[in-house]
Amino acid sequence: MEIPEKPSPEVTPWARPFWDAAKEERLILQKCKDCDKHIFYPRIACPHCLSDNIEWVEASGKGTLFSYSVVENNAPSAFTNDIPFVVALIRLEEGVQMLSNMVDCDFGELECDMPVEVTFEKLNDEFTLPKFRPAKK
Repeated sequence: MEIPEKPSPEVTPWARPFWDAAKEERLILQKCKDCDKHIFYPRIACPHCLSDNIEWVEASGKGTLFSYSVVENNAPSAFTNDIPFVVALIRLEEGVQMLSNMVDCDFGELECDMPVEVTFEKLNDEFTLPKFRPAKK
């Protein structure tokens, strides 16, 4: 059975700064200059106050594991060779949530609310993905 290639993210013009920063192993978020709230995923207007007065700011890269699922089996897909892997919902210190993966850890030791930190995985010359691992103590 032939395994398809993994899909690449679709990059909108307003999300380009996020992906460019990730290539440099930096995690950035949008922040509304009018209501002072962080925004994720990248958008053209603030979802809180609808302002388009948005800037990009450096994120701490720290957060907590809000929820997760260990994928141990699935139908044949581009991710078959990655099994087992963890799909995780990360709540960043800035208050936004990001869907990502947990890496560099024993999956049996994962717990909701555990501290995590960002790490980066280079896919190719165009994309580097922010992923998360347990925070170093």
